[in-house]
Amino acid sequence: MSRTAAASTGADDEAHRADAGDEAHRADAADLVPYAVGSVGMGIWSTVPGLLLLYFLTHTLGVPPFLAGLALLLPKVVDTLVHPLLGTLSDRHARRSGNRLGLLRTGLSLAVALVAMFTVPPGLTGASAALWVGGWFLAGNLLYGCFQVPYLTTPSDLRIGYHERTRVFMFRMLFLTFGLLGAGVAAPALVESGARDDYTVMALALGACMLATCAVGVTGVRRLTARCGFRVPEGGGGHTTGRGDIAAVLRDRDFRAMVLSYLFTGTTTHLFLAALPFYTEYVFEDSGLTALFMGAFLGPAVIAGPVWLRVSRRIGKQRGLLLSQAAFTLGSLGLLVGKALGAGPTVAVVALLGAAFAGLQLFAFSMVPDAVAAAEARGAAAAGAYTGVWTATEAAGTAVGPYVYSAVLAVGGFVSTTEGHTVAQSDTALTALLTGFTVVPALLMAIAFLLQRRCALDGPSGADAVRARR
Repeated sequence: MSRTAAASTGADDEAHRADAGDEAHRADAADLVPYAVGSVGMGIWSTVPGLLLLYFLTHTLGVPPFLAGLALLLPKVVDTLVHPLLGTLSDRHARRSGNRLGLLRTGLSLAVALVAMFTVPPGLTGASAALWVGGWFLAGNLLYGCFQVPYLTTPSDLRIGYHERTRVFMFRMLFLTFGLLGAGVAAPALVESGARDDYTVMALALGACMLATCAVGVTGVRRLTARCGFRVPEGGGGHTTGRGDIAAVLRDRDFRAMVLSYLFTGTTTHLFLAALPFYTEYVFEDSGLTALFMGAFLGPAVIAGPVWLRVSRRIGKQRGLLLSQAAFTLGSLGLLVGKALGAGPTVAVVALLGAAFAGLQLFAFSMVPDAVAAAEARGAAAAGAYTGVWTATEAAGTAVGPYVYSAVLAVGGFVSTTEGHTVAQSDTALTALLTGFTVVPALLMAIAFLLQRRCALDGPSGADAVRARR
């Protein structure tokens, strides 16, 4: 055996032993549950604005679709720029104090923004209402970032291995699903009348739940890091500034592929949320089906999460993610014939999309700590910077998705209305409404699939493969 081969084998053996040692740090369910409970509150924020804001603006506040899309897009543009900075700020705090709790506690004020966003003063309609909602949406997104970035960095901080990171995210995904499902069913049910006061009541109820569960999540982060250990983010290697940390992250080829893929994935899933109320009202002519379809979309994730975890152990996260993306693409096209199939079969198609959605979330998010681990194997990594760039991508997807759908509606000539009024839509508007909910998401997810195939990071020894290739 050559000296180079022997050295490579020795390095691989050392990496495998290190990974096995990290796997010995296994979190108890008693520690994982409080941590994962924080995802309930995150699920509420992820669901309610994405599901209701576009509909609220165009059907209750009389905001034209294009302007409504801008009111949702512009705050997210700012959000996208801020998240990487929050990541580096979190890294700096972790280097000084050995934890990321400061930003987490700041994020607990998010409930105030949720209530204010849906409590629009009576005299505001049209452009002025869009400005009010957009302003509070911006504030809420910034507070959400303060919580989300350090919270999602936790699995990268823990001294655990490849499969255990997936297990941590599986718990997180399970409780995130509870938040998504609860909010996705309760929110449209509470505002079915379309009255402004009902939106305020809905926001108060879900805001209280969000505050309580996020507070539990902060406690869970503290307990989890105490049990599994905390990796202080690297501060050397010439990347001590926030700009340097972000630049180092963007040079990571595999992570870039993951980020670009998730941008299209997030755009697709949030387009689905924004478009669903339009689909049920104008295709099925029954807005009450929104809650049912949301339940069908999110309910399977409770079962699918553990199933996807087993899939990950058999075929790896990368293949599991590609499988989820392919399933979502096919399911989106299946909704084209939803009206002809009827509500029952369409619920089954939506359930397939929900199972795929669970895989999209579990595999994508659990690969972020793997990218951090691979960067550490190359010499240095700033986990908060990686998470900041990732959550910035997620924020972009949450904005672009509704905006794309609102643009499709605007091109089709969709006409907005105000509380208590109905407007007959043209055939062109109805065609745009349906195409934007089916064909457009399928195309976007197909692009995500192609981008994800460029990522070569997978498996417990993925860091070794990346290091050898480079």
